[in-house]
Amino acid sequence: MSAHCQLTGRRPGFGKSVSHSHVRTNRRWNPNVQRKTYFLPSEGRRVTLTLSTKAIKIVDRDGIESVVARIRSQGEKL
Repeated sequence: MSAHCQLTGRRPGFGKSVSHSHVRTNRRWNPNVQRKTYFLPSEGRRVTLTLSTKAIKIVDRDGIESVVARIRSQGEKL
């Protein structure tokens, strides 16, 4: 599963870890991405989405129907 949110578009951030001796090594900050299954009443089926935790709160606030419409308007197929 890629660390990419389907709703907010959050992706990993890249940078360097700096040790005590100031040696720099590559590192990656992954977003907290979860797989969630929602029931779409309009289509009578379930949809599995890969969402960040902030996007899960957006779904709770706006509703799954409007969120699916927003994802589809971005050109992603569900």
